[in-house]
Amino acid sequence: MSEHSIAGKKVAFLLTDGVEQVELTSPWQAVKVAGGEPVLVAPASGRLQGYNGTDKGDTFNVDLTLAEANASDFDALVLPGGVVNADHLRADKAAQAFTRSFFEQHKPVASICHGPWLLIDVGVIRGRNVTSYHTLQTDLKNAGANWSDEEVVVDQGLVTSRHPGDLEAFNGKLVEEISEGRHAGQTV
Repeated sequence: MSEHSIAGKKVAFLLTDGVEQVELTSPWQAVKVAGGEPVLVAPASGRLQGYNGTDKGDTFNVDLTLAEANASDFDALVLPGGVVNADHLRADKAAQAFTRSFFEQHKPVASICHGPWLLIDVGVIRGRNVTSYHTLQTDLKNAGANWSDEEVVVDQGLVTSRHPGDLEAFNGKLVEEISEGRHAGQTV
């Protein structure tokens, strides 16, 4: 699937109930196929409810809570979308701090669909080239981002995509950025 190996790299997937299921499962599989270790990080322990649009999907086991997780233990961060998931995470101070740490450590971050909402609240979006689900474009522009309607946008270690239809491109760039490692321009 990918010509890039990320063997031995740990990738945090930060999410909560209401995640758009395919935006979790597809990148998760891409990380595994490329040799990486995906880890599900969430505000609370237990199982999380995935959604397929507005319909309930599968549930997923939490590997680590935000209280247990440390960005230093990971090589990259993935922020799947889903309106409910993204809206809850953007207001969660622990989720904000965890996400901000990846930028402070110059590590790759990939966010799809509604996931970039969290990046606004973290304060890392000003001057960055991004895309997202189209309804977030005003929020992102108002936060100082350069928003464009493209299937995938990469800006110095920050990977963003619009929706599940972009997953192939998103997954490819996610794995590529993880294989490249830290990016000096990936900062707050």
